[in-house]
Amino acid sequence: MPDGRLAGSFRDPGGFLFRRDGVLYRQVNRSSAGDLQRLHESGLYDLLVAKGLLIPHAEAPLDLAEGPDAACVIAPEPVPFISHPYEWCFSQLQDAALATLRIQKLALGHGMVLKDASAYNIQFHRGRPVLIDTLSLAGYREGGPWVAYRQFCQHFLAPLALMALVDVRLLALLRSEIDGVPLDLACRLLPWRTRLVPGLLMHLHLHAASQRRHADRRGAARPRPVSRQALLGIVGSLRGAVRRLSWRPAGTEWGDYYTDTNYSGEAARAKGELVAAFLDQAAPDTVWDLGANDGTFSRLAADRGLPTVAADVDPAAVEHNWRQVRERGEERLLPLLLDLTNPSPALGWDHAERASLLERGPAGCVLALALVHHLAISNNVPLDRLAAFFARAGRALIIEFVPKSDSQVRRLLSTREDVFPDYGQAGFEAAFGTCFATEKVEPIPGSERILYLMRRRGG
Repeated sequence: MPDGRLAGSFRDPGGFLFRRDGVLYRQVNRSSAGDLQRLHESGLYDLLVAKGLLIPHAEAPLDLAEGPDAACVIAPEPVPFISHPYEWCFSQLQDAALATLRIQKLALGHGMVLKDASAYNIQFHRGRPVLIDTLSLAGYREGGPWVAYRQFCQHFLAPLALMALVDVRLLALLRSEIDGVPLDLACRLLPWRTRLVPGLLMHLHLHAASQRRHADRRGAARPRPVSRQALLGIVGSLRGAVRRLSWRPAGTEWGDYYTDTNYSGEAARAKGELVAAFLDQAAPDTVWDLGANDGTFSRLAADRGLPTVAADVDPAAVEHNWRQVRERGEERLLPLLLDLTNPSPALGWDHAERASLLERGPAGCVLALALVHHLAISNNVPLDRLAAFFARAGRALIIEFVPKSDSQVRRLLSTREDVFPDYGQAGFEAAFGTCFATEKVEPIPGSERILYLMRRRGG
């Protein structure tokens, strides 16, 4: 990424992120210097870092500062891939919410508070949710309200309730509502019975009603004093409301792909061995597995110590993958929910506040296994357009070609006319040859499929 101030880091007057010689830094302005000092002197920084809840940072020379208001500069530990909340599965968003509440509770015990509770302040690093915005922790003022309460409800509780109780696909609201799901909208979409659930009644329905009342008044109502004990009670109530929500992934079209395929056990093992050998030859620093399903092949990269994004369009597959990451304590694998026919765009102010998928690349290597036929046949994406996309996504490519004679392709063509005369091995190689040089080609034993290792032309 280019040096200079990060386009998405501008909302907090207390500081901002920037890059210098490829290294990420955070400038802390004078207005936030006292809070940063308190964070360290109170012991909260050491506690949160020890518990894996806050990204650690080191002091950096002040002369690196990008602006005249700097009090100090810190260098946070890099996160290999910055994801967005609308790319998370249900349990990832829930885990991020619970981590935020845990941080708030620990902060109150050390005389501090979260002044922001944005889901964008949480990233998944080393297999767990972690706060990356050090400056969102500020000194607590006795009797003051939790100013981030509404933000927490909009970024976490409302979308979780909608996903659990209406439709998991309503996570997509976070993509259009960048400041979180409006509470009045959430309450209109939720079933009436949620008014009988104390946590949802208090934090969504009554909260939304209170917002409407205050919006009808000419002046903002003076906030009532809130004791520390009352704030802890709010945190506990929110925690209970979040934990009681659940989503059980049901089978979807491709959710059971690896148990419902034409691969024999021998062919599956052979494919895994070929992918592993191709990864070793490609020698990437990062991997994106696009169309990863439950992460079976993603783990071949992650187990080699490579930071690996495992992206799939199926919420059930991504949910299953994340639960495996959590249960196994895997630190290099990041499951994400992504539709490659409509990948995450650049969003927010000036189209730059939230980076698009491709702006967060390129990866050292892209895995595209059993994927091309879905994009080319189910979604009518020409092969040359696929090649151009993958060339932007990664420097190396491990890609599987599935011919029309394969049972999965026959399944796709069974309900539509075959209007894909160029979809064949020769057409595939010609289309991808414009963007990639092929280093290795191997048929997958026990199947009709072919695996390719390619390198992007021009590096």
